Formats: sequence, C-alpha cells, structure tokens
Amino acid sequence: MSETGIGRRGLLGVAGLLIAGPAWAAAPKPRVAIQTDHGTIVVELESGKAPITAANFLRYVDARKYDGGTFYRASKTKGVKGAGSIQGGPPDRVRRFAPIAHESTRTTGIKHRAGTISMARNAPGTATCDFFICASPQPYLDAHPGAANAAKMGDNQGFAAFGGVVQGLDVVKTILALKADGPALYPAMKGQMLNPPVKIIGMKRV
Repeated sequence: MSETGIGRRGLLGVAGLLIAGPAWAAAPKPRVAIQTDHGTIVVELESGKAPITAANFLRYVDARKYDGGTFYRASKTKGVKGAGSIQGGPPDRVRRFAPIAHESTRTTGIKHRAGTISMARNAPGTATCDFFICASPQPYLDAHPGAANAAKMGDNQGFAAFGGVVQGLDVVKTILALKADGPALYPAMKGQMLNPPVKIIGMKRV
C-alpha cells in the first residue's frame, strides 16, 4: 500500500474518533434529588468549581444522613414577595462529619442567584451539613472582603455556594411562603422558623 493510502486511512480514523466524541470528555455533574412532603427539588452540584463543598454534601447524601431531616427555616426578604431562602439539614440525632474548609465565592465563581444551593455556617471553616437554597438572587451572601462597610458585614467571606436547582424551584418558593412563626433558636431567626418544618423524606443521587 502506498504512503498516500496510509495517510488517508489515518486521517479517516482520526475523523471517526472526533465524530464519536473524545474519550476524555468531562463527566456529567452530579445531581441530587431532595424529596420533601411538598415536592421534589433536584440540584446539580458544581463539583469542579467547589470540590470540597460538593464532596462533603454528597458524603452526607450517600450516607443517608439527610433522610428524615427537615427544611426548618424560611428567611424571607422583607417587602419583596417570593424573595429569600430556605434552610435545611439532617435530623438532630445524626452524627456530623468534621467541618470543612470554606470555599469562597471569590474562588469558585458561583454566585448566590435564584436556585443556588449553599452551605450554612458560623465562622469560615465551620460548615458541616446544614444548607440553604436561594429562591431569589441574594448577592449579599457572596464574599465581599473589600467592602467599605466591612464592620457591618461580619467576616465578609460570604457563604460557600456549590450548585443550583435544575428542577423544583417552584417547590423552594412554596416552602418559602409557608407559615414561619415557630420558636426561634436565636433572636435573629425570629419570624423565620417554619411551623411545622417541612420534612425531607430522603435524598439520593439521580
């Protein structure tokens, strides 16, 4: 066979591989279905951008630690209908894993928009398993380390966003609109505690 023939066959082989798709194509982003007694919410996790936070969340999901938990808080934006976030976590009896390092929105690039799922925390590096989902854009939850009013904004490191809702944002908004006059754990939570809490029937990868 001539060198020309070999070259043509080689090119055809390469073309075939390109049509079939590269073998190194990125794996699909993990998704988790959150089944509640008000409907199902499906979130897609940004495991490439926020690997620590996404892996931690999946660790709890795979261990079934969220099953039987609740969405217990609805933080509503005053004067804006349908704006705010809902917060949930596992049952109180569940043993938590060690806290994880804080992944700032400045490094991940994941902003707190409508549907964003993010980790609840106290100081940076204290997040374990409680999380919240935004029903509306909440840019003040992003990191603002250079803010002029830094003294009024706590540590200014924001919260660790790690994915977003791809199905069931209407369920998030339904939960946000529920009665929230339950006993507050802290004064800042007054008027935000769901009464009754919304049950998390189960969570699993989909």
